[in-house]
Order: sequence, then C-alpha cells, then structure tokens
Amino acid sequence: MGQAPRRFRFTPRKLGPRERPRLGGLSFNRLLPNLLTMLGLCAGMTAIRFAIEARWEPAVTLIVVAAFIDGIDGRLARLLQATSRFGAEFDSLSDFLCFGVAPAFILFLWTLHDARGLGFIPCLLFAACMALRLARFNAAIDAPAAPGTVPRPAGFFTGVPAPAGAGLALFPIFAALTFEGWGLDRLAAAMRHPVFSTVLLVAIAGLLVSTLPTWSFKKVKIPRQAVLLLMLGAAAYAALLVAEPWAALAAAGFVYMGMIPFSLRSYRQKLEAARLAMPSEAESPAA
Repeated sequence: MGQAPRRFRFTPRKLGPRERPRLGGLSFNRLLPNLLTMLGLCAGMTAIRFAIEARWEPAVTLIVVAAFIDGIDGRLARLLQATSRFGAEFDSLSDFLCFGVAPAFILFLWTLHDARGLGFIPCLLFAACMALRLARFNAAIDAPAAPGTVPRPAGFFTGVPAPAGAGLALFPIFAALTFEGWGLDRLAAAMRHPVFSTVLLVAIAGLLVSTLPTWSFKKVKIPRQAVLLLMLGAAAYAALLVAEPWAALAAAGFVYMGMIPFSLRSYRQKLEAARLAMPSEAESPAA
C-alpha cells in the first residue's frame, strides 16, 4: 500500500518589531503647532486685505485673532513635545507679518496717509523695530550666558513682546471705534489724527527694541488670597469684552502700559536677589 500524501498547511509568519513596515513622515501632533502658526499667518494677510477695502473692524479683529493663536501655538508645541527649530523660525516670520507689517499697514491706510509721505516713516520704523526685536529673540535662544554674570531672572521678556506691541499700536483704532459707538465723534476724530498715531508708533517701536523687562506671565505666581479676586476680574473683563469689545481692547492697552513699571521693579528685586545668592570671588574655590 502506498503512503498517503502529506498535507501542507501554510502558517503566516508574524513579523518582528524590526520587520514591520513603517510609513515615513511626521505625526499630526507634531504638525498641529505649525498648522496653527499658518492660520495666524493667514489671519495677518487677510487683515491687510480688509484694510485695503477700508473694513477696519474685521481687520483689527484678525490681528487680535493672530495674537491669540500666537499665544497658544508655542505652548501647544511644548505640551505635545513638538518643538523644533523650524517651528521657531516659522513662528517668528509669522509674527513679523502679523504684528509688524499688518498693524503698520492698517494704521497707514486708516490715518497716516493723510500726512502725505511723512506718514510712512513711523510705519517703516515700527516694522523695522519689530524685525530687530524678533531677530534678537531668535539669537538669544542659542546664545550661552557669559561666565560669571548674574543669571537673568525667569519670567521676563526683553522689551515689549510682538503681540503686545501690535495691540498697543492699534490702540487709536480701538479707541476711535469705541467713541464712535458711544456717539463721541470729536474724540473719535482726535484718535484718528495722524500726529497721535505717529507719536504712538514711534514710542512703541522704541519699546520693542528696548531692554526694558516686561512680564511674560508664564511663571508669575499669584498669592492665594488674590486668586479669587483675579478670577472675578477675569470674569468681569470677559463680560466687558462681549458687551463692548473695542473698549475692552483699549482698556487692555492701558492696563498693560500701567504694569510695565511694576514689572521693572519686580525684575530689579529678583536680579538683586540672584546677585546676592552668587558666591563672591573670595568665597569661590581657588583654581
């Protein structure tokens, strides 16, 4: 008798972890901060378009939207561990357009063109100082601290940051829209005078490139007894922002300018504390 034919059963072999095919590319989590930065860039460009069409309210609203996006894209990148040199450079280029070029362009079309060719000078100065401020910020990322110097206290910007500078530059438009809504046409016309916007732009340009320390609000500690008061103030401001958005934005500029002396005092106190904490030359070990 002949032997029965053998039956072969095919069993698929499982691939090991190194043999499994992988798709190249970046995950969506790593792309999300850059996508937000792109949205902010589009908001700045669209604001320029609305300014050309003399639609001032949507123009300045989009600058505020770009500032909001700029405030969350960096924090989101750190949260998702998606920080990169490309993202930092892209964010700076977007900031230059949204907070350097767009506000100056809006103000020029809104009022400064009435000053003939002289109205373009403060706009150019503001944009140039914004570019210098962003370039200095990028250069400071890789610059090591000099040995023996007192470390700079954390939680402070050098000069006024870009979104705050754009908001301060647009203060005349916020105030004019507020006064127009309240029926105060004379005050609205005063806010639209080219001299006022010129002086304001030059002053803010100086603050952008200055070494004045300003709070970054990232590591500011709130006392426990002030937490409830802060939450109530935030709720009141949110209500004002809904009821009178232009008045709320104009008031934010006043509050920010009023906080600069306090941030300077806090910076000096922390710098002096860091200087006293450093060992003196006599206490340092001999080489």
